[in-house]
Amino acid sequence: MRPVRLSVVTAATVAALTAVPGCAEKSDAKGGDGAVGVVAKDDACEVSKKEFPAGHVRLAVENKGTKVTEVYLLFPDDRIVTERENIGPGTRATITAEVKAGDYEIACKPGMKGDGIRQKVTATGGKAAARSPEMDAAVAAYRTYVQRQADETLPKVKVFTDAVRAGDIEGAKKAYAASRIGWERTEPVAESFGDIDPKVDVREDGLEPGQKWTGWHRLEKALWQEKKLGPEATALAGTLDKDLADWVKRVGKAEITPTSMANGAKELLDEVATGKVTGEEERYSHTDLVDFKANVEGAQTSYELLKPIASKNDPALVAELDRQFASLNALLDKYRADKASYDFTPYDKVGPAQRKELSDGVNALAEPLSKLAAAVVK
Repeated sequence: MRPVRLSVVTAATVAALTAVPGCAEKSDAKGGDGAVGVVAKDDACEVSKKEFPAGHVRLAVENKGTKVTEVYLLFPDDRIVTERENIGPGTRATITAEVKAGDYEIACKPGMKGDGIRQKVTATGGKAAARSPEMDAAVAAYRTYVQRQADETLPKVKVFTDAVRAGDIEGAKKAYAASRIGWERTEPVAESFGDIDPKVDVREDGLEPGQKWTGWHRLEKALWQEKKLGPEATALAGTLDKDLADWVKRVGKAEITPTSMANGAKELLDEVATGKVTGEEERYSHTDLVDFKANVEGAQTSYELLKPIASKNDPALVAELDRQFASLNALLDKYRADKASYDFTPYDKVGPAQRKELSDGVNALAEPLSKLAAAVVK
């Protein structure tokens, strides 16, 4: 789930992440070297160019505000072309994306909440970004992977929601984490639609004013904290089924490019840093490590599909990514007895030193992963 409000613990984790060399890049926010400069402030989103050629575009972002921010490139209907979360105060980031000719918006979200401060921009010309056969193959394979994850999620969710409807608290608890794995593996694609994530995966502190709380985490609270199921939970179960069925139907229409795959892999690591490592995502069930593992698996799938391209352009980066993925997966394996299962240690049993070790592992992978999109389009 895209983080909306940050606790002190989360903010500290984000600050640590964005301080890692390579996550806080030395990009030119004035738009040098053909980049579109974006200066994010607490009350402004300044863009150096309102027009730029279609094809591959680089956003050179600098956060001059006092709050952690997000920067988005959006289609006119609010679908996400690309995004970068967790850009700490005083840090910079470079985002590489593929765009066709047309109108877009660049949005800065100080505090990572709300609709953001927006600027209209236009990609000009009819030239599309050049793609190699390897790029097309990677996109096709990833599209198949995303659809399969979505298709396989629905029956797992039905086991969960059927137990909720039956008033079976223990059965619902047992099915809860497994029902979320496919979503967590492919979350950037689900979030790209804009309206589905707030319905199914929002936490209570992420609600916008007037928004009704629905989805997994509302039921998580009912099961683990309120410890009761009734008519409201039954209705919520039905709504979750409906919203996720809508997601499954729309996945095949998602805009997927080689750069969106690479950026999505980095977004999944951001999800880990701001929700799973802190214990905020699954604050009632403490099943955070299941989500953590699924996020890493999704990021690694994107990477492995893009690896043949990146290997030609930046073999040193590929070697580092191989090493860091292996290291983080080995670290996660310490918290499950069976490497083939998703039966992880409850996160409330993971102490501060172990959480820091996990956070350090995420940071070590996030730094080179932030460079994958640029390596793919060299």
